[in-house]
Amino acid sequence: MQRKNRLSRSRDFDAVYRQGRSASTRFLTLYWFAQGEDPGEPRLGLAVPKAAGNAVVRNRIKRQLRETWRALLDRDAVPAGSDYVLVVRPGLPEAADARGHEWLAERVDEVLAKVAA
Repeated sequence: MQRKNRLSRSRDFDAVYRQGRSASTRFLTLYWFAQGEDPGEPRLGLAVPKAAGNAVVRNRIKRQLRETWRALLDRDAVPAGSDYVLVVRPGLPEAADARGHEWLAERVDEVLAKVAA
């Protein structure tokens, strides 16, 4: 995932949390907020709490989610003009390790489908 497709500033995260909408599944919560007057490409921020595991586990799941998001951007499956924050819920890293990358991609697709609805 390229730098232009990432949320990195705290104020951007705050705007998405406070003014955006959310959709949840068992393992993920997705917040989204329409970008300002000059909408660009969709940007993603990841939030992985310490309850999800130690630093190694959290960084691994972030790498996997960034790769999944990049694949979604490549096939234009993410609506443009919005900022997104994907929050990992406890249990996802273990389930993703046990079930594989395809399963994780399905979970991200599932939460994105809720956004489209």
